[in-house]
Amino acid sequence: MSKIKIAIASGKGGTGKTMVAVNLCRIASESHSVAYLDCDVEAPNGYIFLKPDLTECFPVKQQIPLVDMNRCTGCGRCAAICQFHAIICLHKEVMVFPELCHACGGCMLVCPENAITEIGRDMGHIDIGKKDSIHFIQGVLNVGEPMAPPLIKAVKNVSHEADLVILDSSPGTSCPVVETVRDSALVVLVTDATPFGLHDLKLAVETLRILKLPFVVVVNRADAGDRKVFSYCSQEGIKILAEIPDDRRIAEAYSRGELIVESIPSYRPLFASLKDAVLREADLNSGRSK
Repeated sequence: MSKIKIAIASGKGGTGKTMVAVNLCRIASESHSVAYLDCDVEAPNGYIFLKPDLTECFPVKQQIPLVDMNRCTGCGRCAAICQFHAIICLHKEVMVFPELCHACGGCMLVCPENAITEIGRDMGHIDIGKKDSIHFIQGVLNVGEPMAPPLIKAVKNVSHEADLVILDSSPGTSCPVVETVRDSALVVLVTDATPFGLHDLKLAVETLRILKLPFVVVVNRADAGDRKVFSYCSQEGIKILAEIPDDRRIAEAYSRGELIVESIPSYRPLFASLKDAVLREADLNSGRSK
């Protein structure tokens, strides 16, 4: 089996995205080498359920411009190229706003006096560990940091030996989600059978269609709401790979930080079937893209 990336995402929080991701990860680890990447760097919680032994932690730095005012002539080219106004030039004073910087390096490239270099600024850290045959990697963004994508990119670049990579995305459709799901063989959208779930599922579907990424749906608490999510998926030709019932035992196990497939063995066949379906869909889409 060649390396394959599966992203687990959702249009909103609270749908059971992480619950699906960690249980899918556990089931898959029984037949494949698996890496779980927690890319929900603002609120990572996969470790609560997988309980890995952490063996490594290292900081992640974002490169921001440093201006040598002894060489700067105040030409303003650095400010002109920055689309996010992270660097501005007022007469001969240059101001840098690190929180706005996207670390593109453009200001350094256009400076005619070579007055701009880069320095690293801590933005968070990455934890690495293992649980049985599962490689565990998570990013933790520093409190107050406004931009998660650089840290998510660093999480995805951590080397590991695994055939199957499961990326646990943050909820929503913003930049962190786009960074997480890009280059995935398949995106699994987890929703619930409620009007709110349907509304945000539609937003997530729109985003993935713009990105031209293949996706499928898992409906959690499938019997707790109405059938509009199912009607929408049918009308749009979207495959629903699994329906997870509204079971109090699942909520209780989740609140205790337990894996469903371990605490409620009767759900093992459901997640095993989901794993097979996800791999089948990823393989099909991989074949279409060749």
